[in-house]
Amino acid sequence: MRVLLINMPWASIDVPSISLGILKKSVNQRLPDVDVTVLHANLDFVDWVTEATEFDLADYHYYSLSSYFLGCGDWVFSSALYKDPLWRVREFTERHEHSMSSEHLNTTLNLHRLAPNFVAWMAERIVSLKADVVGFTSTFQQNAASLSAARHIKELAPETAIIFGGANCDGEQGAALHRNFNFVDYVVRGEGEVAFPALIQSLQSGQGKESIPGLCWRDSNNGSTANAMSRSPLPAARIVSPDYDGYFERLEVSTAHDWVEPRLVIEGARGCWWGEKHHCTFCGLNGSFMDFRSKSPEVFHQEIRDLVERHKVLDLFLVDNILDMKYVSSLVPRIAESGIDLRMQVEIKSNMRFQQLEALTKAGILGVQPGIESLNSRVLEIMDKGVSGCRNVRMLRDGESLGMTVLWNYLYGFPGEAESDYVGVMHQLPALHHLSPPESSARIAIERFSPYFNRPELGFSELRPDGQYAMTYDLPEEELYAFAYIFDAPHRGIDGSVVARLEEALSVWQSVYKASRLVQYDLGESVILSSERPAFDWSVIVITDEMELAAFRLLDEPRTVESLVGKIAGSGISVDEETVTDLLRHWHSLGLIFEENDYFVQLATKGENQQLARIDCRFAD
Repeated sequence: MRVLLINMPWASIDVPSISLGILKKSVNQRLPDVDVTVLHANLDFVDWVTEATEFDLADYHYYSLSSYFLGCGDWVFSSALYKDPLWRVREFTERHEHSMSSEHLNTTLNLHRLAPNFVAWMAERIVSLKADVVGFTSTFQQNAASLSAARHIKELAPETAIIFGGANCDGEQGAALHRNFNFVDYVVRGEGEVAFPALIQSLQSGQGKESIPGLCWRDSNNGSTANAMSRSPLPAARIVSPDYDGYFERLEVSTAHDWVEPRLVIEGARGCWWGEKHHCTFCGLNGSFMDFRSKSPEVFHQEIRDLVERHKVLDLFLVDNILDMKYVSSLVPRIAESGIDLRMQVEIKSNMRFQQLEALTKAGILGVQPGIESLNSRVLEIMDKGVSGCRNVRMLRDGESLGMTVLWNYLYGFPGEAESDYVGVMHQLPALHHLSPPESSARIAIERFSPYFNRPELGFSELRPDGQYAMTYDLPEEELYAFAYIFDAPHRGIDGSVVARLEEALSVWQSVYKASRLVQYDLGESVILSSERPAFDWSVIVITDEMELAAFRLLDEPRTVESLVGKIAGSGISVDEETVTDLLRHWHSLGLIFEENDYFVQLATKGENQQLARIDCRFAD
């Protein structure tokens, strides 16, 4: 039996598909006589479209990432899915003529016109390979491209078994896809390591599909049957490492080779240990299984070494939704001691301490996504994030000190938030201009699987499928609701001028960040502070007073006035609350500290002592 696994646009082009790599390895381990090949149709699309248009990397990123909440990537392929080059062109144009630039709108319309030609070419190529089974992974904006290719393949070769899986097929979404697109023979819902090889074995034997958990299949009348989902997640020990053979060779001969530096995608854990206890109200990323499980440090370390040595790639992207904290004292030191110069990006919780972050950097983990989302404690409590605004600022400061790239977005639109939750933060943003700004700001989207979707009492009771789905798919409202991942809801929280002021303040932050700095040099008997930030006219401050030195160092951690007074007095230094309050007021005016919810934290990053020679302290304040 021959199996083709297809990775359609708009999958990222700088990484291989970990989903298909895992499925390939799973089938090869269980059914070694089955020939499994991964087809990188996203790279095929790049090569095809650059021959036909002036398409470039920025364009690909727009459809793969930037326009996700507009649904542009899916709509591009709706013309191929419904074999109509004018499919809802008027409706799409009217919906987006003010939300997209004219350049992006024109490019989208042109790609929509060309998409049927690419899909037809791709389908003919796939059919020519004479596979018995063609499987599609679908995540984010891959649905319409995958469905359109599947429809064409089925028309050209009806005997070919078409299988769908991936994040877009989890739970009710997968059942809806199977119900509404009868050219899809099977949908694997949930984790595929066991179910997919079992389905291939069932296709070989002609029996057994009724017992595969989560599988959607067709009865003798072509009706859709959905097996019950598995009630327990796959144990970590059964999560296989991916097989990426073929991707890097294909990238080497693609136009995309000149656009990107390839990375390896690795996986150490699934689920979310924080979400098991406190599911962030807006997050739908973990789908059907929140249960956290992680591979043993020894096994995962060996997987990383094997992949790096096999593919000679040192840039790694960890797909785990949250780093297993046990890895900080087990896996991370192993990587640091290995002598391999890795560069990794991971998702972490924002309350990690400096020493923990420093351990990550020693292992080459220089890119982190800490899930900061906000700098206001009240809004963070509404999210159920389990951190404070000051702790998030501490994360930004410590990440900057360690040379980390800290990736985050500022979210708003939460039920119960108020203007005051933003105004206090906005007034202090000029003091943070030397720290990593958010990549963007956005009103929260309501995602399937999130508490906001599952629990209307939290504030969103009038949900409808996001408008992008009606632009792309010819389905009734109730089927769109089952099919969709993102949902429209009446706005909650801040709006209008407050949103405009927030976005303007964040835009200023982004524009001045690279030229801004606030650095401290702790010399023991003094602390020298050097500042270059547009909103503050001082350049150097030297702290020498015993009480002030103690207060500044204590503010490495968020503290209240009462806590500061107690700690300073406990060290034997005479102090009173009024003196500390006056000092904090002064430091706040200089942009040295961030204040939120009666807590204070200092903002200066740690400098290297050799940089001191560049600082002229003669005119220090």
